[in-house]
Amino acid sequence: MPTVESNYKRPPFFYVNGHFETIIPSMTRKIKGVVYQREQIETPDDDFLNLDWVKNSNKRLLVISHGLEGGSDRHYVTGMAKLFQENNWDVLAWNNRSCNGEMNRQRILYHHAASYDLRSVVDHAVNAHDYEEVCLVGVSMGGGQTLRYLGQEAEFGLPEAVKKAVVISVPCSLPESVDTLSLKGNRVYEKRFLQKLKEKVKAKAIQYPDIDVSGLDQIEKLEEFDERYSAPLHGFKNRAAFYEHCNPFPFIKKITRELLILNALNDPLLIGNCFPYALAKSMQNLYLETPERGGHVGFAIPRQLHTYAEKRTLEFFEEGLTV
Repeated sequence: MPTVESNYKRPPFFYVNGHFETIIPSMTRKIKGVVYQREQIETPDDDFLNLDWVKNSNKRLLVISHGLEGGSDRHYVTGMAKLFQENNWDVLAWNNRSCNGEMNRQRILYHHAASYDLRSVVDHAVNAHDYEEVCLVGVSMGGGQTLRYLGQEAEFGLPEAVKKAVVISVPCSLPESVDTLSLKGNRVYEKRFLQKLKEKVKAKAIQYPDIDVSGLDQIEKLEEFDERYSAPLHGFKNRAAFYEHCNPFPFIKKITRELLILNALNDPLLIGNCFPYALAKSMQNLYLETPERGGHVGFAIPRQLHTYAEKRTLEFFEEGLTV
């Protein structure tokens, strides 16, 4: 489909650029009224995943995949969950391994290509509950996982109940997105990611003492961290191979379900093929929306609780659904 003209106009006036649009909501936005019921499921490799549910005996289910070092408690997850529960959806916000307060068992952690865990979540939701329609939303890294899952499952068969997907602020081209962290002004994001990831590796080293954490605190670049830890922990010889494997871009063209990609042009973490215009023109089921404003997982609307991304996701999913 051609690129979708966005109805998102502008954030509050004091959000003067993409950095403000990204950072202010992340630090200040609070969502009340979302009460989760936690369920823990086992994975095929003897690990576990924590699933946070909002159940209201609805026939429609929203599955939310969070971003890097996020979890079901992040504002963009709880905001989405609140809007959907108010509109007669059940919600399942799953936590990647080691995220949201509980370290996983296995040596591996999680990454952009952990679509195998999303597959476990979706299969469990479909098989254990009588949902007639299931829709997926992925934010940032969770968007990459969602794209990969949909592209892989197109080859093997998606559950019939899975109808549509939305990905928000998604690094469609992961290597290019990683490169943005070296740009002037983006150091704040890299430092924040590194701080959390270093603590994660230290905790993992307690479980697996052969993990060498000497010099870990001196690492200042995410690329260096990925070279030393992310790649080898997950079975890759170096970060280049790790990034190539985790890149969701090759999977987009394989997706058969209706898909909306919502990426802001002033997102400080997205460049180049993170805006897949050519693919959008060639795929009838792909809707690409690239508003001028929005930042990274921002999309705030003046004097409103819910973001444009949340409202747009609900609108996209409810078009054409039958329940």
